[in-house]
Amino acid sequence: MDIKIGFSDSPRELAFSTDTPKEELQARVSEVLAQDNGMLELHDDRGRTFLVKGSRIAYVELGSASTRPVGFIG
Repeated sequence: MDIKIGFSDSPRELAFSTDTPKEELQARVSEVLAQDNGMLELHDDRGRTFLVKGSRIAYVELGSASTRPVGFIG
């Protein structure tokens, strides 16, 4: 699962892949955004942990991991 998180005070975004199911991620994000001082904790598929303050999140994009073609077609 690919994740992109945009921040309200920054033009940069946080993008990574995780093995966590989409439904679980969606529930976590919704829960944190409903809280005043919520902290979103996410883990990527390489073992890293990301802590994101809920009040700074502008958007979250959840998408399936897609394979990219390698080489030339034709």
